[in-house]
Amino acid sequence: MKAKSVKTRPKPRADSIRNRERLLLAATKVFSEDTGQASLDAVAREAGVGIGTLYRHFPTREALFEAVYRHEVDQLFALAETLSRSADPVEGLREWLYANIRLVAAKKGMVEALQLVAHGSSELKTYSFQRLTAAIAMLLDRGVAAGLLRSDVSAEELLRALVGVFYSQGGKGWQAGAFRLVNVFVDGLCGPTRTRTQRRKSPGQR
Repeated sequence: MKAKSVKTRPKPRADSIRNRERLLLAATKVFSEDTGQASLDAVAREAGVGIGTLYRHFPTREALFEAVYRHEVDQLFALAETLSRSADPVEGLREWLYANIRLVAAKKGMVEALQLVAHGSSELKTYSFQRLTAAIAMLLDRGVAAGLLRSDVSAEELLRALVGVFYSQGGKGWQAGAFRLVNVFVDGLCGPTRTRTQRRKSPGQR
């Protein structure tokens, strides 16, 4: 009796992969400029492809939003990987937390719209939470291992604190306030000697 051959999915073509990346970058730009409400036609124009190409990759607006959200989360994870190789574990963690604030400040409307999509999808919400928790753990564990950060605060707790900063801030100057709170969190994670001797200024302060 002959064994049945297993069918394998063909690998995506290089031009298809490039088009998908162009669409994600275009969607991020267009949604950022228009608080996440821009049309899919505008995204296709920005990417330089036809609307049919967009629908082949993302058949619905929700599918595109979900892909953009995943892309932003993956970018933050990749940044954590890069910062985990920095010379100073404490400053690596601080810079990653700063990057989250800059993302929200630069793309506030889009981020709010994407969060609504994430909250509507338990799978996407789980993916985001696990990915970001792993990013923080990568940075936090390195500082703990070096004896520079306390070990009784988990990556999950720090992520929840960061989300709390986003929800508690609003109005003019919120970004500076968020940076200050991040500094308080990081200083609290450090040993008492480092906290006293290094008075860290928030970005933009003189």
